[in-house]
Amino acid sequence: MTYGFETLAIHAGQDPEARTGSVVPPIYQTSTYAQDGVGRPREGYEYSRSGNPTRDALQEALRALEGGRRGLAFASGLAAEDTLLRTVCQPGDHVVIPDDAYGGTFRLFAKVAERWGLTWTAASIHHLDTMRNAIRPGQTKVIWVETPSNPLLGVNDIAATAALAHDAGALLVVDNTFASPYLQQPLGLGADVVVHSTTKYLGGHSDVVGGALIVSDDELGERLAYHQNAMGSVNGPFDAWLTMRGIRTLGVRMDRHCDNAERVVDYLRHHKAVSEVLYPGLPTHPGHETAAKQMKRFGGMVSFRAAGGEEAAVRICESTELFILAESLGGVESLIEHPGRMTHASAAGSPLEVPADLVRLSVGIETGDDLLADLERALG
Repeated sequence: MTYGFETLAIHAGQDPEARTGSVVPPIYQTSTYAQDGVGRPREGYEYSRSGNPTRDALQEALRALEGGRRGLAFASGLAAEDTLLRTVCQPGDHVVIPDDAYGGTFRLFAKVAERWGLTWTAASIHHLDTMRNAIRPGQTKVIWVETPSNPLLGVNDIAATAALAHDAGALLVVDNTFASPYLQQPLGLGADVVVHSTTKYLGGHSDVVGGALIVSDDELGERLAYHQNAMGSVNGPFDAWLTMRGIRTLGVRMDRHCDNAERVVDYLRHHKAVSEVLYPGLPTHPGHETAAKQMKRFGGMVSFRAAGGEEAAVRICESTELFILAESLGGVESLIEHPGRMTHASAAGSPLEVPADLVRLSVGIETGDDLLADLERALG
């Protein structure tokens, strides 16, 4: 049978527990397991780095929601990214990365993977020719995109980029954190790997850190699972359980995030203190048509540029009350931040440096009128 998204979010990997009938999957808070004999682990479980029933349940839920062949859960989004790179690349290989990406991802490439011998080129995700020109034939193993991107809300045509990557003999990796699988499913558009910081919309409550990889190929899934165990960057059972708890309400939360974000965008684009609003749902956004084609809705992330420059942007960030000044995103509460001085400070002086007058909002699920009033006070 083919189930709807919300049904999968509640049931995939989360069958009632067999022994007691517990509707909620239990937390197997254990490091090791009794074996039925030497070399005969019960149901394959021997050590929780290698396998844990709670993490397995989360991994099945992730696989189902993204429509993949295998899902793997990690201690953080960056742990997932690092494991992926060291699985599919080796020293001397090359990766095309976005010129608009999460600062932590840039730091991983520029300060960690580069020392390991992996080279990279930053290119605009908006233009196929720009990405094509960045490819090094025979050396480029991965094209990496975020869509929508962090923090400029850029949009990439996933299907077209997948064709470009495959023609070059490379994998297409899509960071789907901003959209969540409720709004966008890159594997169905031709991507090879989906990356998530499950800390964000999948967890949804700002109380757990995690990451995920979902793949469309069984062989690649096996290789990643081997490295997941060998490198050991797994999440614990309680973190896995918290993430599953969040996934169950992902659909209804995302609808409310989108509703509130659309109201915030409509308010900001008419305010004299704002010089530009960045949101894929605006018809004037350069990626609007692509986003409308490959996304269900346009998400809960909004960025804007302050008309008064950097100091005005900082003042706005420090003047809200309901919008909490904090890093991260995707929780039920609204957050505000200054990317240039916070999440993307590591990209200063690089091709990924963000505008100094930029403000990023993670629009939560509070009462919409209250969020608009809070922005009115801060902008005024």
